[in-house]
Amino acid sequence: MVPSSRYLEAPQRLRAFVRAHETSLAILAALIGVIGGLVVAAMSAAVSVLHAVLFNLEWGQRLSSQFWIDPVRAILVPTFGGLLLGVAFLLLLRWRPAREVDPIEANALHGGRMSFRGSVIVALQTVWSSGVGASVGLEAGYTQLASGLGASIGRAFHLRRGDQRVMVGCGAAAAIAGAFGAPLAGAFYAFELVIGGYTSASLMPVGVAAVTGYFVAHAFDPLSLGVVAGRFGDVLGHDLAVAALLGVFAATFGIGIMRVVAWTEALLTKIKLWPPLRPALGGLLVGLMALLTPQVMASGHGALHFGGMTAYPVALVAFVMALKTLASIISLGTGFRGGLFFATLFLGALGGHLFAVGFNATGIGFTIDPAVYTIIGMSALSASVIGGPLTMSFIALESTGNLWLTTAVLVAVIISTQLTRELFGYSFATWRLHLRGETIRSAADVGWIRDLTVKRLLRPDVPTVDSTMPLDEFREKFPLGSKTQVVAVDPEGRYVGLAIVAEAHSPDVAAFRLDSLLHCRDVVLHPDMNIRDAMVVFEGAEAESLAVVEAESHRVLGTLSEAHATRRYAEESEQRRREALGEM
Repeated sequence: MVPSSRYLEAPQRLRAFVRAHETSLAILAALIGVIGGLVVAAMSAAVSVLHAVLFNLEWGQRLSSQFWIDPVRAILVPTFGGLLLGVAFLLLLRWRPAREVDPIEANALHGGRMSFRGSVIVALQTVWSSGVGASVGLEAGYTQLASGLGASIGRAFHLRRGDQRVMVGCGAAAAIAGAFGAPLAGAFYAFELVIGGYTSASLMPVGVAAVTGYFVAHAFDPLSLGVVAGRFGDVLGHDLAVAALLGVFAATFGIGIMRVVAWTEALLTKIKLWPPLRPALGGLLVGLMALLTPQVMASGHGALHFGGMTAYPVALVAFVMALKTLASIISLGTGFRGGLFFATLFLGALGGHLFAVGFNATGIGFTIDPAVYTIIGMSALSASVIGGPLTMSFIALESTGNLWLTTAVLVAVIISTQLTRELFGYSFATWRLHLRGETIRSAADVGWIRDLTVKRLLRPDVPTVDSTMPLDEFREKFPLGSKTQVVAVDPEGRYVGLAIVAEAHSPDVAAFRLDSLLHCRDVVLHPDMNIRDAMVVFEGAEAESLAVVEAESHRVLGTLSEAHATRRYAEESEQRRREALGEM
């Protein structure tokens, strides 16, 4: 039975109506879209308040777009802000020792289940991290809280597993659409990264949530993504080939960022630095870099709006890009909460500009427009780190309105994404899950496989006999046709092997005791194995049925046949397929 939401519970008649009518999901999606837009507006406002108070900015100014910041505040605010965050992490471990589940992990492993309280905690940590100047993006907090609320609404209506996953995607779509002013990008962010695929059944609710989230968020803050690239000329045939080359560089750079973040975390763990001091150290280093250029602080959204950045001398642009990269790595590696979405957009824009300038300097027969490659680089780097090639292509389209430029962007993001998959295999979110021991590479629903365990499938009413029983006594107790196989145990009740009844009655058998005929002595199943692991054991043992025993005591719990496991796997696969296509 699906548990109800801890905080919300819809009336039974209303739940039945929603479950029976697919169109009613659009109403829930619109509600989640409103919530997602409000989440973006509220979190953005909270960060703006922190920046205004802590860094003495005027209301409405963005920290990363400043030319100068008070040096004392630039150093003290992120340092002590990181220390407070580290202490909060330490105290939180006593109250909630388990790690919070993000939208991708929730949809991949938990059928769209997310903790509302945990989502609020992650959102607050993200707001504080960006508010004190750490070089992290708010998008992780936006999607966490909006998706967590969407999951709570889904649980309140006892939605089916597939619909529950779509509600989580609706929250993410609304948040990204509101944050970037890009409804199409928000919708495809949900499809590519949170739901793990596109179906006609999910199109309507996700689209409704994205559009609603966009309008609600921009009712409070009408700013668009706004990369001011200046005027750019026509995109010609050779630009497609050059864009592909930029995609190669973007993939290489993106993989480097993800690996160095992991190395930073591993290094701090190895030197056994007291956990609260890690974000404090990170804040200090970011503050020192902010003395050189304030663009390294916060998410970089303000710097991205600051179109004059690419008009600066090439050396200065390269310097800012290097420091921003280092600041993002340090912030995430030392424990600040947030993401790399905004940061990679900013870094990609700077990198694309530098790429174009460098290409023109080679004197190859034709020149390329740096303004065009600012947009291409922005999307290609984000596609490598975040994933979602269509998401990044739509961000370029919705921020520029230029279809031909988007064609070149699509070439770059395809190359960047494919190389990252081939050489690295993960996006930033799934890479961090991999470091914690998970094997998922997308939000595709594999949680049902883990839920379908041997314990749920085994047959408990299994006959057992003493392995030292005389063969004549065994034949008398189990005549032909009575059983297919019997589990043999030792005097302490521990598993020894499987006795095949037909084989025991064979006239060719000259044994006197049962234990000389036992099979699969060292091949067993354990109750916590999932069905996929069990099928591997069956294949390796070439057995039609195996005993299920406890790992430590070797006490027999039952048996499981390969035929039953295969049938249940096929049934569950078909159910998931029908849910994805909206046929339930």
